[in-house]
Amino acid sequence: MRTTLALFVAVVTSAAVFADEKEKPWEPHPRTTEYPWMSTATWKQLHESFLKRGKAGPVGLLFLGDSITQGWDGEGKAVWKTEYAPKNAANFGIGGDTTQNVLWRITTGGELAGLKPKAVVVMIGTNNFGLRNDTPEDVAKGVEAVVKAVREKLPESKVLLLGLFPRDAKPDTDFRKRIKATNERIAKLADGKMVVFRDIGDKFLDKAGNLPADIMPDALHLSPKGYGLWADAIRADLDALMKR
Repeated sequence: MRTTLALFVAVVTSAAVFADEKEKPWEPHPRTTEYPWMSTATWKQLHESFLKRGKAGPVGLLFLGDSITQGWDGEGKAVWKTEYAPKNAANFGIGGDTTQNVLWRITTGGELAGLKPKAVVVMIGTNNFGLRNDTPEDVAKGVEAVVKAVREKLPESKVLLLGLFPRDAKPDTDFRKRIKATNERIAKLADGKMVVFRDIGDKFLDKAGNLPADIMPDALHLSPKGYGLWADAIRADLDALMKR
């Protein structure tokens, strides 16, 4: 199932733009596009499950994002159990989400209501390129809106903002260039205290800048090894941010 989803996403993101082009990356908008690999009904079910998780018990650490984040429940499950389950972590990632989808979920959708995590890990934006063909400038505005909303809804929570992970097997592709430009912009959102920015993309690349298949089999989604590298790369930051 997980492999099938990844293959569908890889095909879709290299093809046409399906999402409504009228949606602005910095404006909240729920999922309205039906994809072969996820219906809007499934998207709503996942959103509702996050609302239930928020009411089920304390959340010490929260992850927000798209399918790469959602993958902590799949390929990253073993790493999650060791690294984050002891921290009462919650995974609010949904495959195919764009900045505006996450923004809707945490504002109008109410996913952050009642939560008081010590830290929130945010990584979002790659689908704005693959599904919408947005510009780095607009994606950066979308990420900024997400971070701003998190800070407003969770003023006591610290944010670990991650740069978009690299995609495409080879370096110097259009996606790689747009991701680099976006990361340079969102890095400026860090204040060194409540918002920390970290670009860990090089942890997934070989010396030539390629994405090895054993880390990202479809050059987009992480393998179990990839999730281990992710956890290793942010462990020190999370330890520091979660101290109170």
